[in-house]
Amino acid sequence: MSARSASSKGFKGPLIARLWHGAVPAAKGDAYAAYLRRTGVTECRATPGNRGVEVLRRTSGGETHFLFISFWDSLDAIRGFAGDDVERARYYPEDREYLLELEPNVTHYDVLES
Repeated sequence: MSARSASSKGFKGPLIARLWHGAVPAAKGDAYAAYLRRTGVTECRATPGNRGVEVLRRTSGGETHFLFISFWDSLDAIRGFAGDDVERARYYPEDREYLLELEPNVTHYDVLES
């Protein structure tokens, strides 16, 4: 993957977006959002080469869906957060208590505009 330049928000040079999706029962949505902030968001932002995190949330029916988007300098930077297999989703111990399914993979995109 060769990331391209993103033009705004102060991003300079290549930028890769890493997208993960997860769903929880709607009744656990607020608790999972707080847990996600304490774990994935905090650790992701602290990893060298991370350029930001966005978390989107949507409740539909009895489920609350989260889309976690992190922005990175390079695949090597992503490895610092995710490990050697950058395509595998990274989970924390309590995720099993919340998530309806542990989706095995993430998706990466080159960011063209931001």
